Order: sequence, then structure tokens, then C-alpha cells
Amino acid sequence: MIKEFRLPDLGEGLTESEIVSWKVGVGDTVSLNQVIAEVETAKAVVELPSPFAGVIKELHEQPGTIVEVGKPIVSFEVADDDGASPGGPAMPASSPAEQDAPPALRGQGELRGQEAEPEPGPKPAPAKREPNLVGYGAVVESSGRPVRRPRNLQTAVIEPAVVGPVETMSPVVEPGQTRPVETGTRPRSTPPVRKFARDLGVDLAVVSGTGPQGLITREDVQHFVEEQSVSAGPREQATLSPAGTPSPGERETRTPIKGVRKFTAAAMVESAFTAPHVTEFLTVDVTPAMELLARLKGSREFSGHKLTPLTLAAKAVLIALRRNPALNARWDEANQEIVTFNYVNLGIAAATPRGLTVPNIKDAHTLSLLQLADALTRLTEAARAGKTTPTDLTGGTISITNIGVFGIDAGTPILNPGEAAILALGAVRNMPWEYQGEVALRQVLTLSLSFDHRLVDGEQGSRFLSDAGAILADPGMVLTMV
Repeated sequence: MIKEFRLPDLGEGLTESEIVSWKVGVGDTVSLNQVIAEVETAKAVVELPSPFAGVIKELHEQPGTIVEVGKPIVSFEVADDDGASPGGPAMPASSPAEQDAPPALRGQGELRGQEAEPEPGPKPAPAKREPNLVGYGAVVESSGRPVRRPRNLQTAVIEPAVVGPVETMSPVVEPGQTRPVETGTRPRSTPPVRKFARDLGVDLAVVSGTGPQGLITREDVQHFVEEQSVSAGPREQATLSPAGTPSPGERETRTPIKGVRKFTAAAMVESAFTAPHVTEFLTVDVTPAMELLARLKGSREFSGHKLTPLTLAAKAVLIALRRNPALNARWDEANQEIVTFNYVNLGIAAATPRGLTVPNIKDAHTLSLLQLADALTRLTEAARAGKTTPTDLTGGTISITNIGVFGIDAGTPILNPGEAAILALGAVRNMPWEYQGEVALRQVLTLSLSFDHRLVDGEQGSRFLSDAGAILADPGMVLTMV
């Protein structure tokens, strides 16, 4: 029987997703929960596991297409209820009403792509859903569920007596003729080659493969582009250029706003025009913290673990929040309340090829410095690889953005929606600084703190920033704060 898989709601009420890539092709046999596709939501790239075990019959959407939640994206041929394997000879028996019907009307439901009407009687118990991803999962069929008759996958003879709606997407078929079978095959290539072709705007269906058994290689795609560039005009050549790369003679390049970039833009506009931002700056001598960092890197306990100034700054933020909990809160407009969190989900702004994301470390306040270092490493690696889950991107309570990695000293960061504060770390620079009554070359860092003035008073924000700076200027100050 044929079963359709519709794009599920991947969490947070998202209404659409973009098909990034298919991991399977038409004719492939898949198992339950096997990854069949990657889709990009407004927050992250998510792998879709298969809700069925069977054979891929049709891919309804192509990579790069934005699909609304609930729209069919792939069809499976799965085993019938009587145990017949997909594509096997066993077929469900037709109903008595269908057997008595004229030959021209038999199979009419299959031609229209409709399901069989359920048999009269009590309604079956609802199917039990076992979710394997937010919004959907493998369904265990309950007894008595109406069986969908498989479509006739060979040919169907259409007699003049057949009356029904015309399928606008199907070729016109004269009475008495047979409808051609759609093969649904796709060009043979590897995922890197398909991505390479997609970036160039090349349809692999028109490329000849020179690899084993007609496999399309990267060189085949390049050769095709070179041939097209010779014969194509300026407008056609522009379509073969990689996304974001201007073609010769083109005066502007347009990039669609979608996915993470679209979500980030909307969130930043909402934050900027909803929360009254205040930004304060503090420049501190962090030489003692950098010396501590060097000693920790050389210790046996931290051997093999990644330690950076961000690790120490994150720990300083967590300690400063204990003394200044007002910055770990959100504004509840609907109930006119200030919600103060008794836990810390520490967000870390990460620049990725798909745009800015702010995944967060859950319950960061419970982690030791070593555990925090490992959590930061996992979080940033997942974000750059596009593997961050929607769960990682929601529920943050306060954030840090490390602009120092770009050589920037200070800035005015915009709050992540739903949070009261965000701290920006500048670059650590060697600068002349007053030290023990003299001028010396010291390592200096500027902290920039933006906070929501509805939630945080100037005194509270200043005390938090002062505490974080004091810890980085003299890590021994932690003994006076905990």
C-alpha cells in the first residue's frame, strides 16, 4: 500500500521548512527511523527519520524548496496488512461492491489517487503514536483500521464511460489509451556532487555521467558549466554562478531571505523595538585570568580539553548571576509579571554558514569549569556543522557573544528575545596599562553589557558587570563571592 509522509511540525509552532537534501532516492528501501532527509527550519537543520519501513515511491519536493507543514513530501510503498512485501504479487481483495461494478469504474479510486472508503461498522480505535521526532513518529496500526488500496503502478485502461475530474498535472490521455508509467528515477551522483551542482544552479538530469554505471562526477558538472558558459548569453550565465557570487557584468546579487537568516532578522527587530536597551562598557586588565588559563591548559586535569577566554568569561557570568539574579529573568507582557529564573540556560552566539544562531547550555549553573569547557566545545561544533537541534535553540535565559574573535573591542549587542541581558566579549589586546603605580604592557579586555531596562535597573546592571569584570581581573575574587 502507498503511504504519504507529510512535513511535520518540528517544534515551536514553525509553519514551514526548506528541504536541504534527500538522503534517499526513488526505489530505495528504507527502514523505520532511517534518516531520509535534512530540512532547515527557521532555527536549525534537522534530520527527518522515516516513519515507515518500505520502498520510496516518490519524492514530492526538490532540495531548496520551502514546504509548508502538513504538505506531503514523500510517498512510501509499505507492506500490506496481510504481510505482503512492498511491490510483491499479493494484492488486497476488492470489495463486493467493486466486483459488481462495471469494468470501466473498477480502480477509479486508484486513478484519482483517492483512498478506499472504510467498511461500515464501529470506528476503529485510534492508532498509537510512538514519536521519534517532535511532531510525528512511527505509527503502530490498531486492529480494524481501514486498509488503503494500493495504487495500480502498471497501467490503467481508461474507458470513455469514466467520468471524473481532470488531473491538471497529468498528460492528456485519449480514451482507450494507456497512461504512461512515471519512472521517478533521478540521476546517479553522490551527495557532495549534488550539492555542488545545486550551488551552481545545474540540473543533473541534463548532465551526462562518465563515472561507473553512468555516475555523475564533479568533473562532469564542471565540464557541463564550461560548455554552457561558452554558448549561453549573459543572463543565462548568471544562473550558473554559485549562490552569492556575482557574475561578470552583474551589478547586483539577490539572495532570498529564508531559514535561519529570516528568523534571526524577525527576532532582532522584535527585540530592538520591544525591549528598551541600555548598554554599559567596562575595560579590565585580564592578565591574571590569561595566566590562569595558561596554567590550566598545562595541567593534567584539563589535558585534552579546549579552554579559551570564553570559558572563563562564561564561568564569571554564572558566578555574577548568583549575586545579581535580576539579569536572569524575562518580561511576561501577557501577565504583567517579571519571571526570574532559578536556573541558567547560557546562550552562546555562534556565527554559522546559515546565519547567526544562539544555542544554549542547559543548566549551565550546575557545571564545573571542566564540564563547562566541554559543553562549549560541543555546542559550537554542532552549530558550525548545522546540527543544532530546535531544543538547543530555545529556552535560553542569558547570552554571551564573543566579538573578540573578529578583532572587535566593543559593541552594543541586541538582546536575544525573551532574555534580560547579553554580554559581549571584546578582543584581548596587549596595551599600556597602569599596574602597581607604573605603566606596563598588560592584557586588556572590554566587556559590553546590554540589558532590558524594564527588568534591570542601572544599579543592578552595573553591579553585575562589575562582578564579572572583577573575576576576570583577579580570579581569586571568586572566594569572596561564593
